[in-house]
Amino acid sequence: MAGHSQFKNIMHRKGRQDAVRSKMFSKLAREITVAAKTGVPDPSMNPRLRLAVQNAKAVSMPKDNIARAISKASMGDAENYEEVRYEGYGPGGVALIVEALTDNRNRSASNVRAAFTKAGGALGETGSVSFMWDRVGEIVYPAGAGDADKVMDAAIEAGADDVQSDEDGHTITCAFENLGEVSKALESSLGDAESVKIIWKPQNNIPVDEERAQSLMKLVGTLEDDDDVQNVYANFEVDEATMAKLSAA
Repeated sequence: MAGHSQFKNIMHRKGRQDAVRSKMFSKLAREITVAAKTGVPDPSMNPRLRLAVQNAKAVSMPKDNIARAISKASMGDAENYEEVRYEGYGPGGVALIVEALTDNRNRSASNVRAAFTKAGGALGETGSVSFMWDRVGEIVYPAGAGDADKVMDAAIEAGADDVQSDEDGHTITCAFENLGEVSKALESSLGDAESVKIIWKPQNNIPVDEERAQSLMKLVGTLEDDDDVQNVYANFEVDEATMAKLSAA
């Protein structure tokens, strides 16, 4: 089993749900505001805003919160957030990409660097690890959307490139430039997705043992707790036995 999303699921199950939910809403609101500010504040005419609103609705973010985030941008009351990407290496030589929306680059860089250093890793220059990743579209559906065969058939019909299904749900990937078209086609056959976004997908994963996995969980958790950090990606994999131990711990 591979990918940071496994550890994210574990951390969310273990975390205080109210706190996790509140932080999630805050990050989604920031993305909605930035998307509305950098384009037309109308989801039907702004693809980035449409995806941001769709992802907010998928986690039951209140409509008032969504409307308020869009309004802040259209009224000119929004902070001037910058999109920043950080790259580096964590425990065991695992590469990480950290995406942030910040109104203070110095603060964000300092916090991200401190997290890497404390975990025994090192922050690198932009481009130092991203060459080992592909930029792709990712569409996630819950397990209830259908069995693996149904989702696979729908994904092929929609023009997706790959589908990964397990007990937690279905993850569909496609070329990032086709994300809007593929997600719309899937919506007609599978319903609303849990999330639709552009991600960094590692070309290869590094196997890690339980000790390294725990260190990585702590690093990813620290980074995701930062208000400026929107997404964290890491190129590792762990076996089933290790995942079972981490889930039970």
